[in-house]
Amino acid sequence: MNVRIGLAQINTTVGDLKGNAKKILEYLGHARAEHVDIMAFPELALTGYPPEDLVFRNDFLQATQAALTEIIPHVRDLVAIVGFVELDQNHRYNSAAVICDGQLIGIYRKHCLPNYGVFDELRYFHPGERFSIFTDGALSFGVTICEDLWCSNSPVIAQARAGAQLIINISASPYEIYKPSQRERLLAKHSTQEHVAVALCNLVGGQDELVFDGQSLIYDHQGKLI
Repeated sequence: MNVRIGLAQINTTVGDLKGNAKKILEYLGHARAEHVDIMAFPELALTGYPPEDLVFRNDFLQATQAALTEIIPHVRDLVAIVGFVELDQNHRYNSAAVICDGQLIGIYRKHCLPNYGVFDELRYFHPGERFSIFTDGALSFGVTICEDLWCSNSPVIAQARAGAQLIINISASPYEIYKPSQRERLLAKHSTQEHVAVALCNLVGGQDELVFDGQSLIYDHQGKLI
């Protein structure tokens, strides 16, 4: 089975919902033209990363949901994975919307929230609890978000053992020395240990002191870089 995966390592702007949504729609158009089956966007692509205290503003969260609702009907003939801030029962989540042919078919919530170095996600977000598996035709795939790849209790393990053939990780992973090679080793490790293909879509650009270097990757189920 051949599946064409697109990794849209776009440069987003924190708080610019309209601008980010416009960029997402533009890349969805490119994906359709290239006959992409699954198109992934970076972590919190809709809001920009890191949104910090914007997530405490209800008007911002409402506008985020409205922007996502506008995107959904434009996802045609493919699956799109779009990072956004989700509000549910007064809990805020670092989430990924999984959209297929104009329908929201599921939401994945980030499990492992980093709270070290430049990261302060426990201040803003509630951790997810479900290890969802999605399907696109005959393909079963899992979605994870950034730190979910790095933590010891990675959701990748549960998703692969539940039947996922592909894991798609959407990230906003800042550059630091040796980080690109660390990512490569990590994806190779997951793919070989769990016998699952792993794709990582990383952000590019900068925000405050953070620089995002992209360098998105796909490894097959044998740990080979594609």
